[in-house]
Amino acid sequence: MTANKRIVLSSDHAAIALRQTIAAHIAAQGWEAVDIGPTTPESTYYPDHGHAAARRVASGDCQLGIILCGTGQGIMMAANKVKGIRCGVCSDPFSARMIRQHNDANILSLGARVVGEGLALDIVDAFLSAQFEGGRHATRVAMIETAQD
Repeated sequence: MTANKRIVLSSDHAAIALRQTIAAHIAAQGWEAVDIGPTTPESTYYPDHGHAAARRVASGDCQLGIILCGTGQGIMMAANKVKGIRCGVCSDPFSARMIRQHNDANILSLGARVVGEGLALDIVDAFLSAQFEGGRHATRVAMIETAQD
């Protein structure tokens, strides 16, 4: 894993502006923002963007990820298909803090058509400032990681 504080960001076409705002916000906090999302408004496929960001986190190239689409749901589902990824969609700071503290989430998903810019930045800050608590939560995270049909 890289020693730098690196966060991969990606989105589909619905969230370009919010993704770029978040990238600048986290860069101002000392994070290296690795923005792999589209820059033009042509329609794109959120599963491609979710997978690409998740692979960066799963490989250790980036410690965390922030992904966005219209609702945050579709791109989150795509990211969670990558082994080792624990991604949650959040629309409030409390949930963002809890997915890090209790679920050891390594990717945050946001809906650009659900939250405004100010709230999105508050959610990002809550996600980034929280740390996994371990303990009883570690057992539950291990259960998630080993779950099979």
